[in-house]
Amino acid sequence: MKLQLIGDLTRLEQGINALADKFNFSIDENGLPIKVIKSQYDKLEVVKSKNVGSITYSKDIHFFRALGLFLEACEEKDEFHIVEEPQFDRNGLFFDVSQGNAVMNINTVKEILTRMSVMGLNWLILYMEDSFEVKDEPFFGYMRGKYTYEDLKAIDDYAFSLGIEVIPCIQTLAHLQEVMKWPRFNSVREDEATLLVGEPQTYELIENLLSTVSAPFRSKRIHLGLDEAWKLGLGEYLNRNGLKSKFEIMTEHINHIVKITEKLELTPMMFSDMYFRTPRLTGYGNNFDVDAQIPEEIVSAIPKGMQMNFWEYNRDDQPFYETIIEKHRSLNVPTIVCGGIYSCFGFGVNYGIAFRASNAILNASKKKEIKEVFLTHWGDDGTESQIFSAMLGWQLYAEHGYSRELDMEKLKRRFEFCTGGNFDDFISVKYIDEVPGTSEDNTYMCNPSKYLLWQNILAGLFDKNIEGLNLGEHYAKLAERMHESIERNGEFDYVFTLLEKVSSVLAIKAEIGLQITSAYKGKRNEELQRLSNETLKELKSRVEDLRLYHRDIWFKTNKAFGWEIIDLRYGALLANIDTATKRLNDYVSGKIAKIEELEEERLMHPSTPDLPLITGYKGMPSASRMSQ
Repeated sequence: MKLQLIGDLTRLEQGINALADKFNFSIDENGLPIKVIKSQYDKLEVVKSKNVGSITYSKDIHFFRALGLFLEACEEKDEFHIVEEPQFDRNGLFFDVSQGNAVMNINTVKEILTRMSVMGLNWLILYMEDSFEVKDEPFFGYMRGKYTYEDLKAIDDYAFSLGIEVIPCIQTLAHLQEVMKWPRFNSVREDEATLLVGEPQTYELIENLLSTVSAPFRSKRIHLGLDEAWKLGLGEYLNRNGLKSKFEIMTEHINHIVKITEKLELTPMMFSDMYFRTPRLTGYGNNFDVDAQIPEEIVSAIPKGMQMNFWEYNRDDQPFYETIIEKHRSLNVPTIVCGGIYSCFGFGVNYGIAFRASNAILNASKKKEIKEVFLTHWGDDGTESQIFSAMLGWQLYAEHGYSRELDMEKLKRRFEFCTGGNFDDFISVKYIDEVPGTSEDNTYMCNPSKYLLWQNILAGLFDKNIEGLNLGEHYAKLAERMHESIERNGEFDYVFTLLEKVSSVLAIKAEIGLQITSAYKGKRNEELQRLSNETLKELKSRVEDLRLYHRDIWFKTNKAFGWEIIDLRYGALLANIDTATKRLNDYVSGKIAKIEELEEERLMHPSTPDLPLITGYKGMPSASRMSQ
């Protein structure tokens, strides 16, 4: 489609050119004339009447969403008039490029930014524990795929051309296992994950980190992390200073850091849990207490320049969110709200609870007039999932951001335009983990696809939990469904090819341990021989096919570092198939009198009321704590 854009496009031209090829339009003096009007009013308006059009916008990001709306509407109508009112000043996406061991490459980040722009999302937050290069600190992010200054500058430049602000998020207290393991940092080490509060060298390091990571970005805002420091004050700090409350230590630490941000002219924000989920307020649990009163001591201790970031990912209770937002307001500092998309526990995305929780938290945010929100994507344990499988969550946040009430039909249409993806296909990704035996929408966030893939065949820790669920049949049908989805999802077909291969493996692997145990207990040696010679052989072939495809997708999406961990997992699985094959053959041939692993009674793995939720690989292949 040829367009003639009429108006001041000085700040927009580079972004328009970036979108042209992706969305099949070109700028031509003979194209459809569209008047581009920048307004002081915070709304966007798209009009087409006969052979002319107009786009009215206030912020750059609103222009790019409006351009997308115009192109989308042109596919269906000759005339239209669309008006939208943004509900948030900033609405965006947060990506873990450290904790999950995967660092997205620059092309992937640019692809995400491109999709964000037409969705109308204007905030990208990169969570980098040690994933950025730091002057005079060669061990910081060593062999972990860290971004260079040039990498981050390229991301910021591209985002700016599309009306998107990029903000770095680092850690300035806890979650620093990958840094603290190096002897270089012993002098600033409280424990294996936490910086030592009060140590002058700690603040020299933090100033170096803040000045380094903020340099490539236009934004003067920075996220300091400061979350989940549950063992704060119980390591080297205790040895030096005696026992003090976490609140007292946090206050000391934050005051030091705020002085640094003031020196560097940065606006800081932090996760709020160390104030709202502390033993002082809620006991030793990790949940909010809606009845807790925030003591004046806490309110007065928080520096006025600090923004508080309230996070919660899996509750679908809107009144709860409204209450907690009000409690944050009592701190008299700006509040940011973020929810989560559950793509961190395996290969899939738990869209069931993600949609329910996101609708609740976003509706509460709009009701309470919160102005800044974002959607978190954590990797946690290897980032096995494909990041673009989460795109439907991006569209959900975008559509909430431009309407008081969510219109699901509009969301579906917009998703197809913005990504080329099919709503029904993407939502079906949830069935990789929402299986028989789980509640509707998988509210307990069970992740059977992950532990059934990696668990030991002959010593399956989770076999008892899945008895009678016919998960092999479930995954066989899901593999067919994923295969059918491939041709309907354009350039993101590989999302479904990967999940087809995962499901194909699980069609055998999910219940192979149960089948082997049943044949062994029933002394059906011919069946054991068949399982060994045919079923395990086929399983090995499917696993190798999955491994090779997964590897290709990883290197397409991420920097190389981090794949070595997934390589180890596949290597262990393939070796385990060989071992299981040999053990069965040795038993059937009479070389061994019994298979010890199959003699042990299977126990129910204690976890949720549904199937287990196992957050880390090390709890899957073996009962030994040594498994990694």
